[in-house]
Amino acid sequence: MATPSQWVAGARPRTLPNAIVPVAVGTAVAIGEGGFVWWRAILALLVALSLQIGVNYANDYSDGIRGTDDQRVGPMRLVGSKVAAPPQVLAAALGSFALAAVLGLVLVIVTAAWWVLLVGAAAIAAGWFYTGGKRPYGYRALGEAAVFVFFGVVPVVGTAYVQTESLSWPALFASIPVGLLSCSMLVVNNLRDVGSDRESGKKTLAVVLGAPATRTLYAGCIVVALFVALVMSAAAWLCVLTVLAVPLAVRPVKTVLHGAVGPALIGVLQDTGKLQLAFGLLFSVGLAITL
Repeated sequence: MATPSQWVAGARPRTLPNAIVPVAVGTAVAIGEGGFVWWRAILALLVALSLQIGVNYANDYSDGIRGTDDQRVGPMRLVGSKVAAPPQVLAAALGSFALAAVLGLVLVIVTAAWWVLLVGAAAIAAGWFYTGGKRPYGYRALGEAAVFVFFGVVPVVGTAYVQTESLSWPALFASIPVGLLSCSMLVVNNLRDVGSDRESGKKTLAVVLGAPATRTLYAGCIVVALFVALVMSAAAWLCVLTVLAVPLAVRPVKTVLHGAVGPALIGVLQDTGKLQLAFGLLFSVGLAITL
C-alpha cells in the first residue's frame, strides 16, 4: 500500500504551476478590467488544481495498466512501480475530477453561464482521454495541442470570465504565453521519455518529431511566450517586467539544446516550473496594475 508521501509524489506537485499560473494570469486580467471577485478566483484555483491532480493520477493509472511506465525515469509512478493498486489510483483520479466538477458547478451557477459547464466537461474529458480510453490522443502526438488549450486558453479566459462575466481580448492574448509555457513542460517531459515511449508504442509528439526537432520546439515555446508577453506591454506596459524571467530560461534551454537526455532532463523540468512561476507572477503584476 502506498504511503501518504508516495501519494503526494504520485500527484506530481511539480506540475502544479500548470494550474496556478493560468488562474493567476486570468485573475490579473479581471483585476485590470475592474471585475475582481476574490472568492470566485479561489474557486477557479481549486478547480484548476483538482483538474491537474486528476490528470496526473489518470495518466499514472492509464499508462500503468498499459505498461508504458515500466521503464520510465522521473517522478513516482504509483501503478508502474506497483506501490498502489490500479483501482486505488483510478479512484484518486475520479475523485479529483469529481471535486473539480462540483466546484466548477458552483461557478456555473453563480455566473448563470451554462456554456461554461460544457467547457468544464470538455476539460475533464481531455484530462482522462489524454492517456485513457481505447484511443488516447496523447499516444497520437496531440498532447501539446490539448495542453495549450486546457492549461492555457481555457483556464486564463475562464478565470477572467467567471469574475468579470464577460469575454475579453486581453484574456485571450494573455493565455497564449501561458499555454506555451505549459506546453514546454510537456515537451521536455516527453523528450525525457522519448526512448521508452518509442519502445512501448506511445507516439508522443517527441517520438513523431524526433529528439532534435523536439529540442527546438522546447526552446521555441519559451522564446515565443516571452515575446508575446513583451508585445502585450503595448496594452499593459508593466508586462515588460517579464524580461526579469529571462535569466531563468537560460539554463534549461541551454541544457536541452546541448543534448541532455533521460535523467539529466529532470532538472530541466524543475527549472521550467520555476520559470513558469516567475513569469506568471511578473506577467500577472503587469496585467493587474496597467491593463
